[in-house]
Amino acid sequence: MKVGIVKKLVAIAAASVIAIGMVGCGNSTKGNKENTSSNASALQAIKSKGKLVIGTSADYPPYEFHKEIDGKDQIVGFDIEIAKEMAKDLGVELEIKDMAFDGLLVALQSDKIDMVFAGMTPTDERKQNADFSDIYYNATHRFVLRSGDEAGITKMEDLKGKKIGVQKGSIQEGIAKDNFDAANIKSLDKVTDLILDLKNNKVDAVLAEQPVAKINVEKNEGIAIADKLEITDPNGGSAVAMKKGSADLLEQVNKTIKRLKDEDKINQFVVDVNKLVD
Repeated sequence: MKVGIVKKLVAIAAASVIAIGMVGCGNSTKGNKENTSSNASALQAIKSKGKLVIGTSADYPPYEFHKEIDGKDQIVGFDIEIAKEMAKDLGVELEIKDMAFDGLLVALQSDKIDMVFAGMTPTDERKQNADFSDIYYNATHRFVLRSGDEAGITKMEDLKGKKIGVQKGSIQEGIAKDNFDAANIKSLDKVTDLILDLKNNKVDAVLAEQPVAKINVEKNEGIAIADKLEITDPNGGSAVAMKKGSADLLEQVNKTIKRLKDEDKINQFVVDVNKLVD
């Protein structure tokens, strides 16, 4: 009699364990499906809310910068023009959030923004945390120095021992770390602050993408580009960043980029935006 009771109890316990396991597996599967659905519907989520929210760091002309137009402070730049085209193709409004460059991918991962438009290079490290579009713009990198200092700079070794300014979290920061002692590198959030430091003798050179270097030299007296030293990055170029797993959104973004390239609109945006820079 006792043996029979024990057998029944064991059978009931085993069934309970199986049931619990099935519930657990069911929830896990459901969760995986929800996650997959969430990732796969990134495009639909933007369309549903009727708004594309992009993150940028608006201190990087001609990519993105602040400009007073009709008495109102606005964020403009050729990245912004591309984002407008992206929103138009998606059939939604565009919202722009300005933040520090090194906080953009964090904002993307925490769903505060849908995309990053900030002249961002898709490095291997960044690809671990975000999906990137096709490259939409390529640029080389240049050093900006105080006028008169630029003539003697023809190679990296000429800048050894100099204080090098770079934007925090940028590809230029990585280039500087690969070529100079950490103690001689100064990283700040804004390129405009670096240019000010250059003029005030707090750094000896600022490394920036060529269009950015050119614009800042045109806007500021007493600084010049070291035109005999050009830094290229075979893996460089600017791309749009999206949250990891946004396959459908990535496909649509690449379609817009291809259209703009085929129509030669990106180069035209660069020309038009340069006219806005004071």
